[in-house]
Amino acid sequence: MLTPNYHLPPRVRIAVEGADRLPNEPVIYAMNHTDRYNYWPWQYWLWRNEKRFTATWVKGKYYENKYVGRFMELTNNIPAPSLGYVLTKDFALTVGRAPNSDEYRAVRNLCEGKGAPSTDVPTELLERPRSVLGVDFDPARETYAECVSRLMDAMSARFVELNAECFELGLDLLIFPQGTRSIRLSRGRIGLAQCALRFKRPIVPIGCSGSDKAYPGGSPWARGASITYRVGEPLPHSELEQFHLPDAVDPFGAEQDPAHRNKMQAMTDLVMERINDLVDPPYQFDGKHVDSDGVAGADRFL
Repeated sequence: MLTPNYHLPPRVRIAVEGADRLPNEPVIYAMNHTDRYNYWPWQYWLWRNEKRFTATWVKGKYYENKYVGRFMELTNNIPAPSLGYVLTKDFALTVGRAPNSDEYRAVRNLCEGKGAPSTDVPTELLERPRSVLGVDFDPARETYAECVSRLMDAMSARFVELNAECFELGLDLLIFPQGTRSIRLSRGRIGLAQCALRFKRPIVPIGCSGSDKAYPGGSPWARGASITYRVGEPLPHSELEQFHLPDAVDPFGAEQDPAHRNKMQAMTDLVMERINDLVDPPYQFDGKHVDSDGVAGADRFL
């Protein structure tokens, strides 16, 4: 599917700068996310030139369609657990529509322990017995927040297993730290730091410029364009000692401790600054503005 995009008119031209910096071991690529497909040319170049293969973190919503889900499985994608996705999807299935911004924030606050249920949380969400994405919910035995917590724990455990399998197979892992598409860089999320700290893999910052011109919409068939990938200096685990957590702490559960969360956010921020130096000006941070200019709120998960 990829070959015609890069060999037949209108052809996508791929340039990679700094390829000699790639370590000879499985790594974590941290890349900005300008469009739906800006990892495809990078994967294609790695395969053709370095004989390297990657697994990529993607949103769970792409597995709702069985054909798309099968494609995702066959191309080594890993669905990342997302509280936002769980809450939005369960809301839509239970209430029959997507949550508005106030409802989404109220449900999220409830499940994050930031207050009691507000009037913005529909009663049926809290009181209707059902399966919440495969986990049985009985409101007579537990709260909705407790059910969601059980589900997230199960999803996270499987997620860690899949990432471990990725590295055991010798694959590189590709992560978009922003968590959503945005032409300009936005602040990264701590999942990148959690993974790098858990598996002690080097982080390689990758700056992608121009892919949004090749893939301006939802079509996987590219327009003619030039895409430049710049490879930054790798960040080995040993050089990130200031961000290391105590040996007994699992990074994938450490976000509950504000001190650990702040440390992992600072580590992610460092990587994002490295990416900022690798992209062309139109893709860099917009001054002090660090919010995404792409899809926001519950719409990200539908």
